[in-house]
Amino acid sequence: MKRHVFAIVGLIFVVPAAADGPKPKIKDPDLRAELLRRMKADQDARGAIVEWMKQNARGNLSSEAAIMASLDAIQRAELKRLGELCHRVDEENTRRLGQIVERQGWPTFSLVGKDGAKAAWILVQHADHDPRFQRKCLDLMKKEPHDQIFRDDLAYLTDRVLLAEGKKQVYGTQFDLVDGKCRPRPLEDPANVDRRRKDVGLSPLAEYLRDAERAYTGTPSGK
Repeated sequence: MKRHVFAIVGLIFVVPAAADGPKPKIKDPDLRAELLRRMKADQDARGAIVEWMKQNARGNLSSEAAIMASLDAIQRAELKRLGELCHRVDEENTRRLGQIVERQGWPTFSLVGKDGAKAAWILVQHADHDPRFQRKCLDLMKKEPHDQIFRDDLAYLTDRVLLAEGKKQVYGTQFDLVDGKCRPRPLEDPANVDRRRKDVGLSPLAEYLRDAERAYTGTPSGK
């Protein structure tokens, strides 16, 4: 399956450091450590693509077409190699996460800690090569109590799954970069999207898109 540059990279996520003070006891610290290692591999692979584009795309990250048009044959081969490495990391992480959820269910705060749960979500968010697995994980997450998962993680994965199933997203977390602007992919009931986003702790859609544009292009929206 061909994967586009921006689809491969997604967003580089930052897992907040644990707060000072007593750490809550978790049931499976070894699994937490493994999930954090796998998340690092995921982020390192994507970070390598981002850094490569900064060095080779001549500052033009306004769209994937613009990036590809700016590259020579050798550069395209290099970018392809980085993309294939990222895909291999995703496939291995998906395979292992499948074993984990089959045996233990979705990794919750009490099982692997908040950072471990965030790491598991990052792995499934980047399992686009297996949309049925993403749906399975989404359904598992929905069954967990709200105090055992991040609600915004659930929102992101919901949108990812709905779009893969040919439906409209509901939170506007997924977008395409067109001429330097982030445009939401097909969205259900746009007039009420900010209410839905607020319900799960997300910022207003316009603010989110402006931040994403800065992340991809390095230029504030409108400039």
